[in-house]
Amino acid sequence: MPTNLDSIRPQSWQGIDDIVIVGGGLAGLFCALKLAPRPVTVLAAAPIGQGASSAWAQGGIAAAMSPGDSFDKHLADTVAAGAGLVEEKIARLMISEGPDRIHDLLAYGVPFDRDLEGHLLLSREAAHSERRIVRVAGDRAGGAIMEALIATVRRTASIRVMEGYVVEELIAEGRFVSGVVARPDAGQSTARVAFPARAVVLCSGGVGHLYAVTTNPAEARGTGVGMAAKAGAVIADPEFVQFHPTAIDIGHDPAPLATEALRGDGAVLVNRAGHRFMTDLHPDAELAPRDIVARGVFAEVAAGRGAYLDCTKAVGKDFAAHFPTVYASCMAAGIDPVTQAIPVVPAVHYHMGGIAVDADGRTSLDGLWAAGEVTSSGVHGANRLASNSLLEAVVFAGRIADSIKGMLPESSLYEWPKAAGENDDLVTLEDSAQLKELRRLMSMHAGVIRNAEGLKTLIRELARLERERPRVRFSNITATAKLIAVGALQRAESRGAQMRSDHPRMDDAFHRRTYLTLREADRIAAEFIG
Repeated sequence: MPTNLDSIRPQSWQGIDDIVIVGGGLAGLFCALKLAPRPVTVLAAAPIGQGASSAWAQGGIAAAMSPGDSFDKHLADTVAAGAGLVEEKIARLMISEGPDRIHDLLAYGVPFDRDLEGHLLLSREAAHSERRIVRVAGDRAGGAIMEALIATVRRTASIRVMEGYVVEELIAEGRFVSGVVARPDAGQSTARVAFPARAVVLCSGGVGHLYAVTTNPAEARGTGVGMAAKAGAVIADPEFVQFHPTAIDIGHDPAPLATEALRGDGAVLVNRAGHRFMTDLHPDAELAPRDIVARGVFAEVAAGRGAYLDCTKAVGKDFAAHFPTVYASCMAAGIDPVTQAIPVVPAVHYHMGGIAVDADGRTSLDGLWAAGEVTSSGVHGANRLASNSLLEAVVFAGRIADSIKGMLPESSLYEWPKAAGENDDLVTLEDSAQLKELRRLMSMHAGVIRNAEGLKTLIRELARLERERPRVRFSNITATAKLIAVGALQRAESRGAQMRSDHPRMDDAFHRRTYLTLREADRIAAEFIG
């Protein structure tokens, strides 16, 4: 249950603003900057920029900014990738605001690549009909964007950054969210701190660490979705989990990524025999939508033929200059991508599902907004179009700032109670035995290919793990996993990132989005728990 203010032991705290942003990634920092000069506090589990998936993004931001491109073309590509479930009005809004947000990032100092005439240099990625990916140094977009935003945030007096605060619960009074409870010292403190607020903005990231193979940082454990669900928020489309087709298969956790831009520049996927298998599966071959490419790679790996990204002809000797991050990851593993094909495997990369939000980032709970991967606004449908995620983060973070400024009068400073009780549920660097088991089970039963029996088994096993580890943070994680499993079970079809081997085709009966509360998920799960 969400924490109530009545359970908090008051203790004097210096008066501060009453807008709290949870998360130090792209959405959280951009929202804080857009709220300036209004005071805000950003709570981050790690130093800002660390533990954020945005910092690891390689491709860039999709924006229709070239002479031959248009908002209509970008929308058509987004809708096609989304397998019939994209909320077109909201997607058009996001796309139309994209160029303005790119100019905001330029003003914050992001060094986007330019040509000799000073125009933005645009690249192409899978399922895009035009070159519209605004990038930095080939594959450094996420890191460079975060570096520029962090520097700007550090210079902005209205933003108070509190690093090392692991947010564990929302404070809720009925349907109104009135703050958060966090554990200081990177989760090592037994004391917990309450942060009352009139506006809470959740920007806490995705769910990748719920799976055994992921490109996401360990902090991406679905805790934001779980916290919101436990407070009663509506969750949308939890079953749609996107696998990136080309994580570098060298046994690292998280797995390093071979950016899609490599395929955009002509790299091809082959198996151990050298056969280019994607030409058998889709007219666009390696540039097909991610779900199709991920299933193609998965099939080759599962059959024992292996999957490899061959960049030797398309990129060749220019690899280090054009894709330094991928080059460094390969060389560290003893693979020279200039002369050798890169072993790849699908890895959980992005969650299209999350907290249901409207066009202004408002959730179903009063006082709670959300932006970035923790949300489901409908712009991605059943399958995200490449590089639309960073676009979504900045567009909706900006809209949240406008919404808060329009709805709430200027902040009034007041005393924050500090203590919210103590317990010994400290954050550990290593996954607990139960979390390791959960990741294995999620990959086995809610991975690239699913079926009813496996999902029912997963639901039963999640209930067992909840009983074994009845802790606040772990219950946030299992709540999100349960929502994914129940959503996947209820959607008895294959669409976008959801592939059901027992229902291999799309079904018009499911031509709709999923909306679930945790209470509903628990009721459905109870049918399969002995």
